[in-house]
Amino acid sequence: MAGNSLKELYVDELRDLYDAENQLVKALPKMAKAAESDELRSGIEEHLEQTREHAKRIEQIFDALGEAVKGKKCKGMQGIISEGTAMMREDWEGAVSDSAVISSARRVEHYEIASYTAVHEFAKILGENEAASLISQTLDEEKETDRKLAQLGQGINREAVETSEEEEEPTEAAPKHRAKSAGG
Repeated sequence: MAGNSLKELYVDELRDLYDAENQLVKALPKMAKAAESDELRSGIEEHLEQTREHAKRIEQIFDALGEAVKGKKCKGMQGIISEGTAMMREDWEGAVSDSAVISSARRVEHYEIASYTAVHEFAKILGENEAASLISQTLDEEKETDRKLAQLGQGINREAVETSEEEEEPTEAAPKHRAKSAGG
């Protein structure tokens, strides 16, 4: 039976988010392990604890709505995690590897920010004030995590550029550019 109310959509989206958060609980330790920077690893581990709290908040919302606490497969998060896993399997090293981890983590955050913004709007319009407050708290934490990742990324990305430039510096025997031959 097709749903036709905003409340049904709201619950459906909460189920999607609940699954997304639980997928992240499994994925974040792998991201932390892939991080070479202690600061990045620590930040991911901190966000793992927040992610567990985000799932608990959704459980509270389900309880208040009288809904079963269960998720609905979040294919969006599944795809983002799959892309991030593939990126981390590449042979990136040092700061470039950490730049890849940050890129993956920021994709996750932006997806969550978009999703939580929508359910926050639904909660407010449905008069679910307590839920709106819990969702707002989670949304603020997701935005703060993205801000921290962006700030951390600035330094790591600069380091990645400097490292890359050092590795690519031409020697006198190997000029940077080859001249085209007269034939072609």
